[in-house]
Amino acid sequence: MKNLKYFISFLLVAAVLSCTKEDNGLGYLDNAKAPSNVSALFTITQDNSGKVTVRPNAEGATYFEIFYGDNQLEPATVNLGKTNDHIYKEGTFTVKIVAIGINGLRTEITKMLDITFVQPIDFVVNAVPDVTNTLKINVSASAKYEMYFDVTFGDNPSALPVSFNEGQTVSHLYAASGTYSIKVVAYSGGAAFNEITKVVIVTNLSPAPIPTQSPSNVISMFSNTYTNVAIDTWRTSWSQADLEDITIAGNDTKKYKNLNFVGIEATTTPINATSMTFFHTDVRSSDFTSFKIKLVDFGANGTFGGGDDKEHEVTIPNLVLDTWMSIDIPLTAFTGLTTRAHIAQLIFVGAPAGNNTIYIDNVYFYKQTPSLTVSPTPTIPQANVISLFSDVYTNVMVDTWKTSWSNATFQDILVSGNAVKKYSALDFVGIEATTSPIDATAMTYFHTDFWTGDATTFKIKLVDFGANGTFGGGDDKEHQLDFPTPAQNTWVSLDLPLSSFTGLTTKAHIAQLIYVGAPSGNNTVYIDNVYFHN
Repeated sequence: MKNLKYFISFLLVAAVLSCTKEDNGLGYLDNAKAPSNVSALFTITQDNSGKVTVRPNAEGATYFEIFYGDNQLEPATVNLGKTNDHIYKEGTFTVKIVAIGINGLRTEITKMLDITFVQPIDFVVNAVPDVTNTLKINVSASAKYEMYFDVTFGDNPSALPVSFNEGQTVSHLYAASGTYSIKVVAYSGGAAFNEITKVVIVTNLSPAPIPTQSPSNVISMFSNTYTNVAIDTWRTSWSQADLEDITIAGNDTKKYKNLNFVGIEATTTPINATSMTFFHTDVRSSDFTSFKIKLVDFGANGTFGGGDDKEHEVTIPNLVLDTWMSIDIPLTAFTGLTTRAHIAQLIFVGAPAGNNTIYIDNVYFYKQTPSLTVSPTPTIPQANVISLFSDVYTNVMVDTWKTSWSNATFQDILVSGNAVKKYSALDFVGIEATTSPIDATAMTYFHTDFWTGDATTFKIKLVDFGANGTFGGGDDKEHQLDFPTPAQNTWVSLDLPLSSFTGLTTKAHIAQLIYVGAPSGNNTVYIDNVYFHN
């Protein structure tokens, strides 16, 4: 290109030299001067793109060469009256403008050009839990005048930042629950930047258990399983808590932060729970030390303070952290709630006041006839017992109360404050203590309490894994006892002589207990007080 320009200039001069004296109209070339008054107008786009538009000007120039002073070594050629665009990085540059006349004479000037990027503004960061995994956080950002973003997630100080662009989402999976500071930096493409730090609370949440009560026996306030009645508000104006409606693996859940107390009201259409026998809710928290539930009946006049209100508050014992607690409270336990035809208010209370977070799901009333009551209290001394599960005794370690190969739905529930295992849709369920098998050689009985309203057969199997501690290792021993037509709607206490498990010829490594119910997959069994004794 450069040689072509000089060639064009040469042709022009040659043409002039070849003219006759009569062509003295071009004689001015002999006296043409170099271009003068050379200048340039620089227009910098204010979007941190580094785009600069140059319009050179001079008297007596036909075209210009622009040396931009950065890593572009070849000049740009610009005709008189035209412009040229160039992209700069941030910095200070010496720009040379060369004006070239028709006779090839050149005049040049230099200009200092400062390119400074502005700080990104209108900076917004979104950090939200993933709907399928609450240990996973999805981060996106937007800003004006940014080139790209960097994000660090706060769980590994040595981790390198992850870069991303506007319109992209970056995901991060935390190893454990906790509070983390996510820092996002918006870069301008130069020295200027902006940053935002977001504090996120990550909890290893799973969805609440799926209720198994028949819809015909339920009045539901909040659950994805049932049709819910009308609720005016899940946080009254006088509440001391923050409410957030969230989803956990697609399951709708109420999240209350900074909880002291929160009022839920159904004043427009109070709930008639006279035919119901239980109040149920599922609750989960990582930090509560106390949890209370209050029900309030506004009376026939439908007004709180109208003179016929009835209410009662129940304190939930034996709180368990970081797991869903299925709470089933007989309505008879709300002793002050002597009327239940106009229940218009539900109150949850948490401690430490204003400094705890709870998750709520499956809030409903249901009826069960006869009502599930507390199981009998064992009276055998602890010294004579090896307990797998009981509120009365110290329990040995059990690896799982529902193995992966079980065919049943499992819930840990409370019945009037007493912990109970609930198996619904039961075919069979395996309970295992493989890490520390039970040595029951000194024991003479196996005990369990069970309650069912619909099982027509109940079976119990004990399995000894043998000295090698492996099922199928060649030294396993097992035996199953069947109980056809068990009593229904009452607690049945079984004290079974271990000698009746005739196939269980060794008892030093009992690692498996199996319950079986019929009709297969269509019965519910409640279990309590599972232990060996002598």
